[in-house]
Amino acid sequence: MDRLELIKRNVQEIVTEEELTKLLETKEHPTAYVGYEPSGKIHMGHVLTVNKLLDLQKAGFKITVLLADVHAYLNQKGTLEQVRETADYNKRCFIALGLDPEETNFVYGSDYQLKPDYMLNVLKLTRLTSLNRARRSMDEVGRQMDDPKVSQMVYPIMQAIDIAMLGVDVAVGGIDQRKIHMLAREGLPALGYNAPLCIHTPIILGFDGNKMSSSNDNFISVDDSEAEINAKMKKAFCPAGEIENNPVLELFRYHISPRYEEIVFERPEKFGGDLKCKGYGELQEVYASGQLHPMDLKNGAARYMNMILESVRSVI
Repeated sequence: MDRLELIKRNVQEIVTEEELTKLLETKEHPTAYVGYEPSGKIHMGHVLTVNKLLDLQKAGFKITVLLADVHAYLNQKGTLEQVRETADYNKRCFIALGLDPEETNFVYGSDYQLKPDYMLNVLKLTRLTSLNRARRSMDEVGRQMDDPKVSQMVYPIMQAIDIAMLGVDVAVGGIDQRKIHMLAREGLPALGYNAPLCIHTPIILGFDGNKMSSSNDNFISVDDSEAEINAKMKKAFCPAGEIENNPVLELFRYHISPRYEEIVFERPEKFGGDLKCKGYGELQEVYASGQLHPMDLKNGAARYMNMILESVRSVI
């Protein structure tokens, strides 16, 4: 897999691919960041962007992780002390998942977001942004938006200014961050900053077949025990032979296959013995053809997810 293929792997959208090609041609070590609001458990939806940071790190990018404690406070996720404690926990999880602590720049929002130059830039961007635009930008990631607070309207403005203040080339996030990133692309040049290139990962399904979300309680958390993951996989939605909208297959596509070149499904001899797949494409074909039973797919997913998350459990 070459550098460009690695960057594009499991990505839903790049804004724009032409800009990405030019960036790779002109800069040996571009910079990229993801901002994480420390507001609860880290689940496999969050880990999708961590996986992308790992790909970018392998592709020669310098990585910054923003632990957005001030954002979490503005979004009513706890006191500043509480969200800072959660941010510390998040950092330990991200390192355990594979981000090199020596090569990754971990930054707390409170380290720079309360300084005069940052706040002046926030105020400047508020003058260029309509209230409707700010609200639309926040719709996907906010809560209690039936009665939004002014702090929640400032949230997307701050996120755009983060990109400028951190000086990164690329903003990475789930596709639910798209409206905020487009606000940054359109607004930052008016303040004298470059428009960021944006890489968006998909929103994956929870084990019940709906969008993975903490509020839906349909997720695998990075600190779930082996028994908890096994139990969740047993009841996971996994229609036989179907490869579209199958949450168990999505675990293989986005989390397991990128880490393991060969996937082995352990089965008794009376059910055909062990089955090996090299890459996600081969697994899709095998499952679609009916050669692999849903329960065997679930058991395999549980085994590999426990292997991946064992490193996280050991540090929290």
